[in-house]
Amino acid sequence: MADLSDRLVDALHTMYGTHPGHRAAHAKGMLCAATFTATPAAAELSRAEHLQGARLRAHVRFSNGNGDPGVPDGTRDGRGVAVKVYLPAGGTTDIVGLSLPTFFVRTPEDLLAFNEARRPDPATGQLDMEKVGAFLAAHPETVPAVTAAITAPMPESYARLTYHGIHAFKFVAADGSSRHARWHLVPDDGDASISDDEAAARDPDYLQQELADRLATAPAGFHLELELAEADDAVDDPTAVWPEGRTRVRIARVEVTGLAFDRERDGDILVFDPTRVPDGIELTADPILHARSGAYRVSVARRTAAPS
Repeated sequence: MADLSDRLVDALHTMYGTHPGHRAAHAKGMLCAATFTATPAAAELSRAEHLQGARLRAHVRFSNGNGDPGVPDGTRDGRGVAVKVYLPAGGTTDIVGLSLPTFFVRTPEDLLAFNEARRPDPATGQLDMEKVGAFLAAHPETVPAVTAAITAPMPESYARLTYHGIHAFKFVAADGSSRHARWHLVPDDGDASISDDEAAARDPDYLQQELADRLATAPAGFHLELELAEADDAVDDPTAVWPEGRTRVRIARVEVTGLAFDRERDGDILVFDPTRVPDGIELTADPILHARSGAYRVSVARRTAAPS
């Protein structure tokens, strides 16, 4: 897995360039202070300690998907969110999601092939659409995420986007009963978008500026929902599109209270790893989920110049 982890990070650097001190993907981001408060319904679904109702400290990082921190916010891109919750007994757990409803591929090996297919031609800087088309023909499960990425409107604000957990987890209650579910982080104020032309005309950092201005006057609220899987839903496939109408349960409120200045400074490294889960939440066999920790370790080692 170590070799695969290196290859995954190498592929990102090949696509986006190497930018010392930055993440290999989601390089441009904004760290915020937040609180996380579970609802009573959360404790019915899971015995996890952060889902028992206490108001907990958290950090939230909003980001653009690109691995180049210099790419303007007005560039079409998937957006990301990562929530780190500080647990009552010590330690943390992380929630990571995208503005896309599903992921592009099922396995790390397919991710390497997908990244190679969409690597721009060095001579022209343009995609080779024949290579992209061939990959999509061989991997129809990739089409929903690509379609969503191409057609998604430009966001007005990081705080006016719905984010989706592309991985399912098994939530285990105190009595041992369990349900698989995916999470969604939904803004209190609803989703809002602007035209492509307006986004291109705005400041290159307009999403960061808008969020800073917003948080200077009031918190930004989100609610965390679990979408409960039914028996036939694929829970180990991040490309799977579950049918409409699955039961959703609101399990927490996330309130983003301001910009954070206490982490990711003076050499402090903050890693958001969705496999870092407490008792009461279990991982599925999802290959992409299991590949993430190794890739994060390689990325951290490289951006801190530590030996890998």
